[in-house]
Amino acid sequence: MTLNTRSPKSGRIKIALLIAAVCIVIPILLYTHDLVSQLQKKQRDTAALYAKSLEYVANNNGPGTDYTFIFDEVITTIDFPVILTNGSNTEIFTPKNIPFDSTLSKEERDKYLFTLIPEMDRKNKPIRVTFQDSIVLNLVHYGESPLIVRLRWLPYIEVSIGALFVLVGYIGFSYIKRSEQSNIWVGMARETAHQLGTPLTSMMGWIELLKHQSELNPKVLETVSEFENDARRLTKVAERFSKIGSKPDVKEENLTEILQHVVRYFEKRIPQMGKKVSLTLSAEGTVPVRINAELFEWVIENLIKNALDAMEEGKGEINLHVFREGNKTIIDVKDSGKGIDPAYQKDIFRPGFSTKKRGWGLGLSLSKRIIEIYHKGKLTVKESGIGRGTTFRIILK
Repeated sequence: MTLNTRSPKSGRIKIALLIAAVCIVIPILLYTHDLVSQLQKKQRDTAALYAKSLEYVANNNGPGTDYTFIFDEVITTIDFPVILTNGSNTEIFTPKNIPFDSTLSKEERDKYLFTLIPEMDRKNKPIRVTFQDSIVLNLVHYGESPLIVRLRWLPYIEVSIGALFVLVGYIGFSYIKRSEQSNIWVGMARETAHQLGTPLTSMMGWIELLKHQSELNPKVLETVSEFENDARRLTKVAERFSKIGSKPDVKEENLTEILQHVVRYFEKRIPQMGKKVSLTLSAEGTVPVRINAELFEWVIENLIKNALDAMEEGKGEINLHVFREGNKTIIDVKDSGKGIDPAYQKDIFRPGFSTKKRGWGLGLSLSKRIIEIYHKGKLTVKESGIGRGTTFRIILK
């Protein structure tokens, strides 16, 4: 199988979704910004009209002057915070639309209002009320109405809700996808076990017949014995596949003994592969762990096969190192192969990913599933680099 990286189609879909999200968000932000700008302009006009009204009162205080329009049409339309101070900004006259504790004294109230003025002036430049266009009588400080404040938060709320919706959808679809993949795994594994079962039963029968007929020929008997070993091996493979999807039996096993069994199996077969690879195991005595021996052997075999495939020149070293850290048992499988390109390290456990010319890219994915789902452990790439080999780490509690 050739190098299988992320699907270009999948990448294009993600880019398209991102562009679509941007196309949705930007118009919302622009529309809301335009709406806020229009409301702010209307608010400024109202504040300016309020200031002009005060100027009118100041400059036309003769008898018979009608102020009804000012109080009925101007002041009542103000729905934003307003603080009126004297020209030197040292005394407060008329606060409007500003909630405060009514039990406060005038001095306490004014002190509180003076703390609000700098923030108002930062958002809106105060409007001067002048007498005969020369003397500044008052300063009108005003803030933003509750409607404008809510509108400012509107796009962020909309974007947050949209992002939450996308996140929930993504998690939901990912869960469905994982469930579907899991069902495919289980179905494929059990069908493989079923398909292997019938010919294996027949093979074992033929082997028994050959053994009976070749009892007087030691050379033929030896060949039949090897044939029987391979048939048992295939039976074990079928049993492993049959356990995928069901809760395996986990019991306390001697990890060192299991690893020694795997090492002996490969020591006989590595020379037949035309490779000169030394396979060593370093473990301190008996290491008891709760595992399913059949499935755990499968994981170690996959990691060793992966290491052997990484020996491009057909020679190198593979070391299995077992040690304890607190209540954890750690197994490092280290090889001196070509290493893994950093760009692909996050993909190597993905089903179907492979850097080999042949194979389905399922070994590492199956191994991770067996360790993390069935044994509640962890399988990771501890370290790797081009030309520096690779170390896979298994952590069991």
